[in-house]
Amino acid sequence: MPTQVPISDELRSAVGSPTQATLLDSSPRSRVWRVELRGGSRVIVKQIADGGGTGPDGEARYAREVAALRLAARATRPTVAPALLATDPASRVMVLEYLDNLGAADDWLPGYAEALARLHSLTGPADTGTLPTWSGPTAADVESFIALAQALGVPVPPAVPNELAALSDRLDPTPHHALLHGDPCPGNDLRTATGVRFVDFEQASLGNGLVELAYFRIGFPTCWCAMSVTATPLAEVEDIYRATWRNLTGADVPGDLADACAGWLIRGDSLVERAHRESVDHLARVPAEDFEWGYVSARERLVHRLGAVAGLTRGHDNLHALGDLSEAMAARLLERWSTLRPLPTPDTRPWH
Repeated sequence: MPTQVPISDELRSAVGSPTQATLLDSSPRSRVWRVELRGGSRVIVKQIADGGGTGPDGEARYAREVAALRLAARATRPTVAPALLATDPASRVMVLEYLDNLGAADDWLPGYAEALARLHSLTGPADTGTLPTWSGPTAADVESFIALAQALGVPVPPAVPNELAALSDRLDPTPHHALLHGDPCPGNDLRTATGVRFVDFEQASLGNGLVELAYFRIGFPTCWCAMSVTATPLAEVEDIYRATWRNLTGADVPGDLADACAGWLIRGDSLVERAHRESVDHLARVPAEDFEWGYVSARERLVHRLGAVAGLTRGHDNLHALGDLSEAMAARLLERWSTLRPLPTPDTRPWH
């Protein structure tokens, strides 16, 4: 067994003695092993590391993940996350239930949507303070988005600044307490025999579940594998999410999906991987350069998001001018860079 697997005597006492370990692929922010225990059972050992472009924030991310896993454990029959079996805070190590992943499937979206709603429904006002509050777009994001339109030569309707200022107020997460995964991307969900389970809760927070339901329309904004879900599949997954939430909470999903999508649109950091966020104004880069993340480019992500917001806000009471601006910006991007491709659909995504 590789000696670098960080299993302390206390962890051995809690879960058993390792006999073999395999280092698995993971982000630069963590190290993950599949560990065989004496007796034949398996566990996952995960150690949170500093670095990976995110700075010395390992302790905060470890605390977030442990807290989120404990909250997620409230879900039963089926569960929505692996069980947290043991922890070693001094080494930022957690031992997790091993889940047998069945791999990708063409019909993964409905189960994903149901599991996401179940995850979001697990927490309420009494859980305030157990996790950080979700952070929405800032005044700087608003300024950058308007500056991008101007740099593209697209006239900004006079109502847009006020619409975006009011949007930021409506996206205030304070009244909401859903358990947000923080990065619910394909790859951070596992398809098991009893349903979808989410892993990697290092960015978990409390807020409005609509900001993650919006992933389907806005193209999975925090994910390398941006994709486009449209037409019947999109309506189905949104209906499943809303019906599951209503069944579990007795109430309709609060808030406006158009607001959640618009919030993702104006955030330049959602054009780049986590290691490069909070570094420069990424929206300001778009007119001068196109930069890839995964299999698609920043301009391709942006065109999709602009189109999604334009479609959602036609005739919208609060975002009508933003919708007009989004439609014009998408047209200008496609006019200037005619080779921009649409985002891949779920059935053509590269990991198939």
